[in-house]
Amino acid sequence: MNRSSGVETLNGIDQYFEQHGEGRPLLLLHGFTGSGADWQYVFAEAEAPVGFRVIRPDLRGHGRSTNPEGLWSFGQVARDMFGLLDRLGIERFQAIGMSAGAKTLLHMATQQPARIDSMVLVSAAPYFPDSARAIMAQSTDENQSADDWRQMRERHPRGDEQIRELWRIARSFAQSYEDMNFTPPLLSTIRARTLIVHGDRDPLYPVELALGMFDAIPDSALSVVAGGGHGPIFGELAAPFRESALAFLRDAPSDRT
Repeated sequence: MNRSSGVETLNGIDQYFEQHGEGRPLLLLHGFTGSGADWQYVFAEAEAPVGFRVIRPDLRGHGRSTNPEGLWSFGQVARDMFGLLDRLGIERFQAIGMSAGAKTLLHMATQQPARIDSMVLVSAAPYFPDSARAIMAQSTDENQSADDWRQMRERHPRGDEQIRELWRIARSFAQSYEDMNFTPPLLSTIRARTLIVHGDRDPLYPVELALGMFDAIPDSALSVVAGGGHGPIFGELAAPFRESALAFLRDAPSDRT
């Protein structure tokens, strides 16, 4: 399959996505205020990992995807992703999610456990700890630097109102207690083989949260990145992450029942 892009209208939004490569479907979910294009810094733009059909969406309200009613929850984004996969005729798949993408995968893996064969959760969290809520509460226009605005404008082409809306949603997470509330019994229903990747210096989510998920998810492995912060998969950490993540995914049987 050659590289292609498209838009599917579903759940009240225009859902933008790109796909390329051939093989097992691999869903890549970016972090909050990011976009699908961020994965070029992990998987070189010209490369589709051998053996994978990569699906790379912009999450609701991010990048080229719309969100006209301003409704945003990780549970809803999980339903968006299932809607997109259904439109593409994909039943079973593998996935990598970073931060917001990883939290979306927790919802997907508990909403429809049989559909995910294996997944990699980077900088995930089962709930928002106080450390994260304090940072989220500061997500205002006034607290953003000129460089923050530049980076956001590069990712989100629909104007400054789109960017302000994303920061408003990020700020609302500080008072959100239902959407991200994964207990160990709920995590224990996950059937996907799961690799948890977490920096031991993550300012949002202490590494103890990763240990808790590792204990609760039945078929899971844990990789703690020494000295790693939030999203320890970019820059010099991209190559080792890419190697370990793809090895983990390729090791997963495609006919799991």
